[in-house]
Amino acid sequence: MSADSVTTDLAPARPAGSRRVAAIDCGTNSIRLLIADLHHDGASLTEVDRRVQIVRLGQGVDQTGRLASDALDRTFAATRDFAAAIEAVGGVERIRFVATSATRDAENRDAFFDGIDSILGVTPEVVSGDEEAALSFRGATGGVSIGHEAPYLVVDLGGGSTELVLGTDAPHAAFSMNVGSVRLTERHLHSDPPTDAEIAAASDDVAAALDEALAVVPVGQAATIIGLAGSVTSLTAFSLGLSSYDRSRVDGATFTPAQVRAFCDDMLHMSRDQRRALGFMQPGRIDVIGAGALIWAEVVSRVEAQVAATGRTLTTVTTSEHDILDGIALSMGG
Repeated sequence: MSADSVTTDLAPARPAGSRRVAAIDCGTNSIRLLIADLHHDGASLTEVDRRVQIVRLGQGVDQTGRLASDALDRTFAATRDFAAAIEAVGGVERIRFVATSATRDAENRDAFFDGIDSILGVTPEVVSGDEEAALSFRGATGGVSIGHEAPYLVVDLGGGSTELVLGTDAPHAAFSMNVGSVRLTERHLHSDPPTDAEIAAASDDVAAALDEALAVVPVGQAATIIGLAGSVTSLTAFSLGLSSYDRSRVDGATFTPAQVRAFCDDMLHMSRDQRRALGFMQPGRIDVIGAGALIWAEVVSRVEAQVAATGRTLTTVTTSEHDILDGIALSMGG
C-alpha cells in the first residue's frame, strides 16, 4: 500500500452522541478524504475512512495562472469516487471541502467550484494560508503532541505551498511559504536526477521563502518539529526502510535533524527509476519527492540553527499522519 492509499474497510462502531462528518482537502498534488465520527466533546474523532488520490490539480499553475483542463478532469473523477464512498458509509451529516494553494492562485477557479458543487452539492472553500496553517496545527498536535515537548512547530509541506505554524495549545504565529514539491520541481528540478545547479537554484528559492517566514514565525522557540503531508510521510517511510507503506510505523516516527538531512539528501539525488523501485512510493509522487526532500531538509536545518541561537538544542523532528484533514473534521464540531 502506498503512502497515501489508506482506506478503512470495516467502520468502527459509532460512538454515542457523535456526529458523522466528511472532510476533503484538495491541494496542489493530491485530493484527500476523511470520514470520521466527531465526538460530542468536539475535540476528538473516530476515523471511519481515509483515502487519497494524486490528481496534480496544480499542474502548470505556477507558469500559467490557470487550472489545466485535464487536471480538472482528474480532480472531478476523484471527487466522484469520494462521493460514492461517502454515500456507501452513510450517515454523513456535513461535508466540508477545503481547497488550498493551487486554487488560490488560479484565474479559472470558478470552473473548479462549479464542478465540485455539481458532484457533492457543496461549494469548495478556498482558505488562506493562515487558516490552512491553523487547521493543520489543530489536526497534527492532537495526534502526536503527547510525549513531545512544546512549543510545536508544525510544518505542512504541500505541493504548492508550505505552512509553518508555531504554538502550544493553539497557534500563535503562522506563515504560508509559496514553495512546495510541485511548484519547486516545475521551477527548477528538470533533470533526472537533478543537477547541482538546479539544486542550488531550488535551495535559493527555499532560503528566500524561509527568510520571509522567519520574520513572522519565531521558530527558535520550537522544542519539537512536527512534519505533515505526503512528502514528509513518504520520506519517513524511506528512512525506516519500509518495503510497503505502514501508517502505524510512520505516524510518530522521530528523528534528529542530522538524520533528516541524511535521508533527504539520499532521496534528492536518486533517479526517478530508483524512486519508482521503492515499494511504498505512490506513482504521482515519484517526480516531486526530490523537491519535497530539499524543502524538508532546508526547513529543519534553518529551525535547528534558530534554536541553537537561543542556546538550546533541537533534538526532536517527528512525523504525523494526522494533519489538515483531521483539523477540517474537528472544525465541524460547532
